[in-house]
Amino acid sequence: MFRPSQQTIVFALFLVLFLIFSLLLHGFLTPDNMLTLLQNVAVLGILGLGMAVVVIGRGIDLSLIAALAVPPGLVLQMVQNGHTLSLALIAAFALGLALGLVNGWLIAYAEVPSLFATLASGLFLAGLGQAALFKLDVVQWSPGMNALTTLGQGRVAGVPVPIVMFGLAAIVLALFLRQTRLGTFVYAIGDNPNAARIAGLPSRPVVVLQYVMASLVGVFAGIVLAASVNSMPTRIYNSTLIYDVILVVVLGGIGLSGGRGGIVNVIIGTLLIGTMLNAMTIMDLSYSAQNLIKGLVLLIAIMTDSLLNPRNEETAQQGDI
Repeated sequence: MFRPSQQTIVFALFLVLFLIFSLLLHGFLTPDNMLTLLQNVAVLGILGLGMAVVVIGRGIDLSLIAALAVPPGLVLQMVQNGHTLSLALIAAFALGLALGLVNGWLIAYAEVPSLFATLASGLFLAGLGQAALFKLDVVQWSPGMNALTTLGQGRVAGVPVPIVMFGLAAIVLALFLRQTRLGTFVYAIGDNPNAARIAGLPSRPVVVLQYVMASLVGVFAGIVLAASVNSMPTRIYNSTLIYDVILVVVLGGIGLSGGRGGIVNVIIGTLLIGTMLNAMTIMDLSYSAQNLIKGLVLLIAIMTDSLLNPRNEETAQQGDI
């Protein structure tokens, strides 16, 4: 008997919604709106890739939006202050690396639950940016940043560069998860942390690696976002973007119990959520109404995940979010 997977159901739902919006929603299927949708989907998708690596390893990273906002904002601020772009980029990725190392150490070695560790580190980094690094909440683009303009606004064979960046990041992380030994370790640790330790896998270093990768992916997504809008609105950390990222991952079919899913799930989840968000914007739904709909969809996705990937006594132990 044929049982469709969650990713198959979600992809079918995306096709149906896209068709309905195209037929009934004025302005949806226009070149300008499709370009906007693709650019928005790119940043959301890149963030989803970073979150996926952590969730597959049975964790969660709530500091991802701080990584998106603060290190790229630091790049813009340093260039404004007269520093070279290369030095600013090194400083930004070093800050992202530090965030990932702190998250990984707290979770892997201090054994702080990932939910609380990443919430605290994200709050700290966002506060550091607002209190010490930035003069204004929106850090403006400056001529010294022009070398990165193509990253957000260019095209390759007619395809927006942010989509190309999303595709490249997806390929790199897919190869890491499926073609490397460390990627295999991530799945093994996510599936059963205790068994992975007994088998002699380097569980703690791999967990640290997951959070380092997620933070660096977040910094990369932030640079693409900044290049797309020619600024960095650092208070984006206070938005509901992190819930959109979690929605992409869970709805796409990556189980919160760990050890399941992959990059294809992120792509499918990104397509559906990006289409929904774009349609709600065109319909001019209020911010509250959009949050209500997203919250309902996230709740349904989590319930579906619980049914498809039930937890037992083993999966409820170490590494649970």
